[in-house]
Amino acid sequence: MANMSNEKDYQLTLTVPTPEEFCALRKVAGLSPRNLISATRGLPNSLMGVSIRKQGQLVAMARVVGDGSIVFEVVDVAVTPSEQGHGLGKQLMRAVTNYLSENAPADADVSLIADVPADHLYAQFGFQPTAPESIGMVWHRE
Repeated sequence: MANMSNEKDYQLTLTVPTPEEFCALRKVAGLSPRNLISATRGLPNSLMGVSIRKQGQLVAMARVVGDGSIVFEVVDVAVTPSEQGHGLGKQLMRAVTNYLSENAPADADVSLIADVPADHLYAQFGFQPTAPESIGMVWHRE
C-alpha cells in the first residue's frame, strides 16, 4: 500500500473494497443503497478500483466500469462524511484519471453522473457538463 501525500494516516490502494465495505460506505456517504448480493456480483467486474483506508477502515472509494475500450464510466465516488475536506476526493479522482489516461483510447467515451456539489471536484479533473447537447438519464426496473 502506498501512503498518500500530506496524510500519513491514510493509505490508498488500487483495489475495490469488499462488498460489505462498499455497501456500508455508500450508505454512510448518502449514496443510493446497494444490496450485498448485487455488490458481490458486480464489484469483481470493475475495470479499476481505488480505496482509501484510515487505520484499516474504508473511508473513501471510487471505481471505473465499462468495456475497457469504447466506454468507461466513473462510479461510486464516495468519502465518509467525517473524512470530507481532507483532499480524499482529489486523491480518488487523481487515481481514476491516471488510470483513464493510461487505458482509455482517445476516442473512448468517459462519463460520470455528478451529484451537486461534487461536480466542482470532477471539473478540476477535466470533466465537463454535457447539457444542453445531451443529458444524463437513468432507468430502474419496476
